[in-house]
Amino acid sequence: MAIELPDDLIAKERAAWAAIQAGTLNVETAAQVQAGITALAEATGESRYTIEQALKHAVRHPEPEADAA
Repeated sequence: MAIELPDDLIAKERAAWAAIQAGTLNVETAAQVQAGITALAEATGESRYTIEQALKHAVRHPEPEADAA
């Protein structure tokens, strides 16, 4: 079963990933992502680990667009 990730959480993780790559990630940005993961885990009953892995995969290894082929 695929986890439905909210757009705002994906946007936060994208910002965090960009900051990681630039060497500028700060505690506030990381904490916002972690808070979003925790909130989604509580709302869905999924484990934080499962959600975090799905989120990282969605941001760092996105599926190609269907019409881009």
